[in-house]
Amino acid sequence: MKKPLIILAAALLMQTAVFAQSTWKADKAHSHVKFTITHLAVSDVDGTFTDFDANIVAAKPDFSDAKFSFTANTASVNTENDMRDKHLKSADFFDVDKFPTMTFTSTDIKPAGTNKYKVTGNLTLHGVTKPVTLDVLYRGTITNPMTKGPDAGFKVTGTIKRSDFGFGSKYGSPMLSDEVELSAGGEFLKAN
Repeated sequence: MKKPLIILAAALLMQTAVFAQSTWKADKAHSHVKFTITHLAVSDVDGTFTDFDANIVAAKPDFSDAKFSFTANTASVNTENDMRDKHLKSADFFDVDKFPTMTFTSTDIKPAGTNKYKVTGNLTLHGVTKPVTLDVLYRGTITNPMTKGPDAGFKVTGTIKRSDFGFGSKYGSPMLSDEVELSAGGEFLKAN
């Protein structure tokens, strides 16, 4: 008699957990995806992606169980220099015809201080998938005065090596730094 009750209780708990999960979508008007690379070892060049999607799925209000996913259209790269952007879209770098997107999907999240997390996941860039760990700061959740719904804020930072992804391999570190700083974040609106 106990076994059917345990199975029923487990099924109810699983259903509760599934229903408790919420999906949050990036409010693109108030979010950004940025990268910084050093040119000739003396100056930084910043770029953004103007076409991207980011989602978070979490059941806990502090997002300590969050799963992050991100996709950027590589052809939307923008460094505010048309000639450089055209070169970045070529086979020398993003090769946008062959690799139209770059993606990140989280696989693990660990606490790293108050409202801070280390998020590990798989980054796919230039057709290569590698694990990376990013720093995530949860800035809190408020009631958006415009939508009257919940709005959560996040800041994501990290560093990758472009050599890990075979990205821009024709250009060594005297020309372009191997390390690329990543910065993303903004507001996420609750979708369900």
